Amino acid sequence: MKTPRHCYCFSGIITIYFSLLIHTLASPPLHPCLQDQREALLEFRDEFPVDDLDPSPWNKSSIDCCFWKGVKCDDRSGQVISLNLSDTFLNGSLKTNSSLFRLQYLRHLILSYCDLNGEIPSSLGNLSRLTLVELSHNDLVGAIPSSVGKLNQLRYLSLAANELTGQVPASIGNLNELQVMSLSQNTLNGTIPISLANLTKLYHISLRSNNFTSRLPSNMSVFHNLEHFDVAANSFHGSFPKSLFAISWLQVVYLEDNQFTGPIEFSSPCFSFSPKLEILYLARNKFDGPIPESISKFLNLQDLDLSRNSFRGPIPRSISKLDDLRHLDFAKNKLEGEVPSCLWNFPTVMLSHNFFGSFENPSEETLIQALDLNSNSFRGPFPHWICKNKGLSFLDLSNNLFNGSIPPCLRNSIDYLTDLILHNNSFSGSLPDIFSNATELRMIDVGLNHLEGKFPKSLINCKSLKFVNMENNKIKDKFPSWLGSLPSLIVLSLRSNEFYGTFYQRNVPIGFPRLCIIDLSHNDLSGILPPSYFSNWLGCTEIFDFTKMTPTDKMMLDTGDFRIRTPMEMVNKGVEMRYEQIEKDFGVINLAGNRFYGKIPESIGIWKELRLLNLSCNAFTNDIPRSLANLTNLETLDLSNNKLSGQIPQDLGKLSFLSYMNFSHNLLSGPVPRGTQFQSQNCSSFSDNLGLYGLEDICRENRVLDTTSQHPDESPEAKEQMFNWIAAAIAYGPGVLCGLVIGHIFASTNQEWFTEKFGLRKIRVLTSAR
Repeated sequence: MKTPRHCYCFSGIITIYFSLLIHTLASPPLHPCLQDQREALLEFRDEFPVDDLDPSPWNKSSIDCCFWKGVKCDDRSGQVISLNLSDTFLNGSLKTNSSLFRLQYLRHLILSYCDLNGEIPSSLGNLSRLTLVELSHNDLVGAIPSSVGKLNQLRYLSLAANELTGQVPASIGNLNELQVMSLSQNTLNGTIPISLANLTKLYHISLRSNNFTSRLPSNMSVFHNLEHFDVAANSFHGSFPKSLFAISWLQVVYLEDNQFTGPIEFSSPCFSFSPKLEILYLARNKFDGPIPESISKFLNLQDLDLSRNSFRGPIPRSISKLDDLRHLDFAKNKLEGEVPSCLWNFPTVMLSHNFFGSFENPSEETLIQALDLNSNSFRGPFPHWICKNKGLSFLDLSNNLFNGSIPPCLRNSIDYLTDLILHNNSFSGSLPDIFSNATELRMIDVGLNHLEGKFPKSLINCKSLKFVNMENNKIKDKFPSWLGSLPSLIVLSLRSNEFYGTFYQRNVPIGFPRLCIIDLSHNDLSGILPPSYFSNWLGCTEIFDFTKMTPTDKMMLDTGDFRIRTPMEMVNKGVEMRYEQIEKDFGVINLAGNRFYGKIPESIGIWKELRLLNLSCNAFTNDIPRSLANLTNLETLDLSNNKLSGQIPQDLGKLSFLSYMNFSHNLLSGPVPRGTQFQSQNCSSFSDNLGLYGLEDICRENRVLDTTSQHPDESPEAKEQMFNWIAAAIAYGPGVLCGLVIGHIFASTNQEWFTEKFGLRKIRVLTSAR
């Protein structure tokens, strides 16, 4: 949704410089290169262990070095004036006495993406004719040498994306001709040198992603040619740099991810406005106060991000004057009041996590493409005006007080929709079956509402669907086994509904080729799962190897396609919790609280990335599969309240990440595994298995813990009352206990809920919450 425009801006500057360079390279030299220049280049080549230079021109048999790869000579003198080895795998360091520094007439030095390491040698300052230095995207370390200040003809300097440390040398203020300076993505620290104010020809400054901790210069207007200013992701502090916005050429400002404080204001008797400003990012600071009406003076503004601050009050209605605005993000502030209808004409509007209570309905069709109203106080029916939008791609109304039905007219806005998130409202009625044309849909989340009726069968057309969450509703239907035919489905949560019937159907191909998370707990599903049931669920069968990613995979990873970025509840380590972001390789199988029976499928052991397995409160029989020992990343295992028999596989004791387990209320026998993780559990994890033995050390440790944590006024009568209550709960059978354990015990990370409900001070024996 949000385009990282700073990448485009900076690449544009590089393109301008490089296009000029390419133009000069295109002209054939009139004078052959000099012998000393040729020898210097050959010696420079031999300084690196890996030679990725074209072997045909870079050798002794090729006399004229002016035709060598990346080399440009002066037409008249034959001196080397440009060296461009970008994307050449040099894999070495620039030595202080490198033959490179014998090229005294060098003007352009471009060694980006060359796998250079080590420090920048101070000898660089001896190349006094340099106008362009590009050393970005290497592994350079150490400080920026002060000798850089000797390059008094330098116009372009990029040391970005290295591992440089220390402070920016004050000598950099001597570079009076400098126009572009990029030091971003290093670990530079300290303060910006005062001498930087001497660089009045700068039009591009990027200090992004360092550790600077100072204030900005008090009078930023001295940079009167400045177009692009980026100091994001540092620890700059102080008040809003008002003087920056008096620069008439200013187009792009990134101040996000810093420690700036106080209100923002753009108007001043001493300063005019920046008429060309297009991008303003102030996100993730400590700004407060109202959003000023004067923001409407930037008539060319296209991207405005004020998110994650403490701005208060209403949205100024003057913002309607910003006709070119495409991206507006005011999320995670303290804004309130009514949202003006003019916002619906902006393509992207992010207002989540504020205190808005209402919005103006538009009088005509809107232009909005992405709308996020998540976590506010909106109430009333679904906003029907959204149905008039033909180009909607993202809609998030979650965590509000909307009620009534989801209107069938939403099908009018579904053709380009990728994300539909209506989670945690009070929508009721049936979810309309409107998704036949939603071929772009990747996510549908309508969990925690009051929806009922049938599961929408038109979702079978959504071949791009990755995430389905309909948890905690009242949907009553047969399990939609046809979801297994969706080729991209990663997460499926239908927990706490009224789905019934068999999970596995004969003569129906078992699909779910990419599924990693499935939560069908607390329904009325039944049946036997065949031994090979999970064999074709390949989404989490292998640990993801990032070294084998294809270029397409890398692109998907960069764009967040491998992550699910919507909240989801699940039981982990005995505690019901809500995951705000789920990685693709986070495997979960939760079938608790149904009526499955028969043997647990051996094929479950192929899920190498499985982190949570909960099959509790069913009627599974036979032995525990030994293949569970293959789940080396397993953290939570709950097989309680079944009819399992035989021994607990001894190899489970080798699962080093298994921090929570529950085998209670089964028919198990034999020794408890001696692994460290087993020995750290509570007695209750193995209770009501009369044939189990080897619990002495575990229960002895629990008794010690109970004694040390016993409340001083806890009487033997209270302790007896607690164990009598536990026994009574067990006597009612697995269904009652599962309702208590899953529904409430796991909903709390401590014992406070039980203390309030039952007057008990200790419940550790029952909960096993860790």
